[in-house]
Amino acid sequence: MTNNSVSSTARVLGAGLRALLVLTLVCGVLYPLAVTGVAQALFHDKANGSEIKDSGGRVVGSSLIGQRYDLPSKDGEESPAPDLKWFQPRPSNGLGSNSVNTQYSLILSGATNRSGDNKELVQWVTAAKAAVVKDNSTPTYKVNPADVPADAVTSSGSGLDPDISPAYAELQVHRVAEKNNLDVGKVEDLVADHTTGRLLGFMGEPRVNVLELNTALRDLTRG
Repeated sequence: MTNNSVSSTARVLGAGLRALLVLTLVCGVLYPLAVTGVAQALFHDKANGSEIKDSGGRVVGSSLIGQRYDLPSKDGEESPAPDLKWFQPRPSNGLGSNSVNTQYSLILSGATNRSGDNKELVQWVTAAKAAVVKDNSTPTYKVNPADVPADAVTSSGSGLDPDISPAYAELQVHRVAEKNNLDVGKVEDLVADHTTGRLLGFMGEPRVNVLELNTALRDLTRG
């Protein structure tokens, strides 16, 4: 190999190395730092996972991910019973559990993908509706089956929906008030305070974030 060839190869390698270093610095260091800085400065809450904190400042979850409120599982139970002192989210049964790493007990996200006339889906909805009526009826308040909203008996596409409709939240008010020895009016006010309207007044549907509502309920019962 001639001296010219060696020199040319060295120049090419040197240029490639410089390009690698510059791109690594710009794309691997400066750009991520800039994006992170802007996110923290302008969208601090969202950049950190939309955390929800209780009155003591303790993080209790994310406003983007639904949580279940169940009693401890008993031997022989297929699924734990709901803890009725809390507002309940949308159903999330039938999504399956983690079978890859059995060290962790996880609920998998996903839809049940049943058609409207599927017999299994009809059975699920019928059973869920009966349970909603039974669980939310109190000695002084009886739930009318016709008043049970769709989101009370069907899961969302992911099964992790953090929100319920105002109608489903209001249906649970009497039961929650009774279980926590609270005045019904106070619980109704709590639901109203945590009801979010349509975005810009016309996009989406009114909704209630269950974790935010239950966090406020916990603070109220402790007060």
